[in-house]
Amino acid sequence: MADYSPPDEHKGTRARRGNKSGKVADFRYKKPSRAPTERSRPPVGPLHGVGPSANGRSDPARTGTTRPQARSRQAYAALDLGTNNCRLLIAKPEGENFTVIDAFSRVVRLGEGLAHTGRLSDKAMDRALAALKVCADKLRRRNVYLARSVATEACRRAENGADFIDRVQRETGILLDIISAQEEARLAVLGCHILLEQGPGPAVIFDIGGGSTELVLIEPGGPVPRILDWQSVPFGVVSLTDTVGSEEGERDDRLARYARMRSLVFESFAPFAERIASYIESHDSIRLLGTSGTVTTLASLHLELPHYDRNAVDGLILKSEAMRDVNLRLSGMSMAERAALPCIGEDRAAMVVAGCAILDSILDIWPAERLGVADRGIREGILRSLMAADVKGQNSGARQNPASGA
Repeated sequence: MADYSPPDEHKGTRARRGNKSGKVADFRYKKPSRAPTERSRPPVGPLHGVGPSANGRSDPARTGTTRPQARSRQAYAALDLGTNNCRLLIAKPEGENFTVIDAFSRVVRLGEGLAHTGRLSDKAMDRALAALKVCADKLRRRNVYLARSVATEACRRAENGADFIDRVQRETGILLDIISAQEEARLAVLGCHILLEQGPGPAVIFDIGGGSTELVLIEPGGPVPRILDWQSVPFGVVSLTDTVGSEEGERDDRLARYARMRSLVFESFAPFAERIASYIESHDSIRLLGTSGTVTTLASLHLELPHYDRNAVDGLILKSEAMRDVNLRLSGMSMAERAALPCIGEDRAAMVVAGCAILDSILDIWPAERLGVADRGIREGILRSLMAADVKGQNSGARQNPASGA
C-alpha cells in the first residue's frame, strides 16, 4: 500500500489466490505522553515493522513453546510488496515495543503499466524478484523466527498476479499473501495510530499507496481504535500517473493535468465522503493522520530538509494549508525541477504529483486543520500482530502445559 517511501535511515502460508485475510491481533503499547507538533515530536523509539521468513513460515517445533524470557531474542519480520516499493523490516521485541535490527527498501515499480494492460510486465516482475531475493537473504541471515509477507494492489489487480506469486515462491522461497484492501487498511491503522493527535471526536487515517489509497474513519480509544468506516480506491501514485498519462507542455498544461488527477480521485472518494459528512458536521475538531511516502516526502519539503530524516518527520503534526502550499508548488513544476529538489530525486519526480492530487482530495472531503505524518504503517502493523499472536499462543501453551516452563 505504501508508495515510494524515502530510504530508511533509522536502524537500531501459501499465497492466497483470493482476497481473504486473517484478523489482525491487538498489540498493547503506550501512546505518546503529549500530542506531537512541528516543534515537539515523540522520539521514534523502537517502533518499526516485520514479515515472513525465507520459507514464509515459522518453525512449528518452536511456535508456542518459546520461554517468555527467550522471546526478546527472537527476530520477527514483515515484508510488504506494494505497487511501487518492496520493503522489509526485521525486529526483536523490546518490552511493549520492538527494535529494528535490519531493514530494506527498494523502488521496484511492480505496477508500472498495469492500468493499461491489466498485467504485470516482465521487466516489473524481474525488478521485484531482484529485490525479493535480497529480502530472502536477509531473512535467512537474521534467522527469523516468525514472519509474514504480503502483496497488495498490483497483485490483486493483475491477471497474472497469482502466477507471479508462484514464481516468487519458486525463486526465493518467500510465500507472499495477497491481502485484501480491508486487511491492508487495518494493518496500516494498527501500525501508525499511536501517532494520531490526541483529542475528542473521530479521525481519518489514510495510506496513499502505489496502486490504491485506503481511507479509514476511526473512533480512538483503547489499545486499538475502532474502525467506523473505510474505503479503498484504485488510485495510488503509480496507477493515477498511468491513468492520466505522462506530463507534457508548459506550466498551464501541467496544472490542467493536475486538475484532471484531482477530479478523478475526488469522484472515486465520493461514496466515502457522503458517508462521513455527518461526522464532520457533528464535531468541532476533526483529526487526520497520513502514512505513506507521499506525506513523508511532502513534510520533508515543508521542513526544507537537505535530505530525508525520519526522526524529523515521523510524528510531525503541521497545518494542512502548509501541505496544500507544497502541493500547489509541485503541481506546476516540470519533472526536471522536481527531480532537483531534496528528498524527491529522479525516482520520485514522476509520481509525487499524483500523491499531491490524492492528498488535496483527502483534505477536500475531510477538512482537518492539522495533518499528522507517520513514517510507519503496514509493516509495523504486521510486526505488532505477529508478536501479539505469538505471545497469546505462548500464554495459552503455558496454561495447557505447565511443565513446558513457559
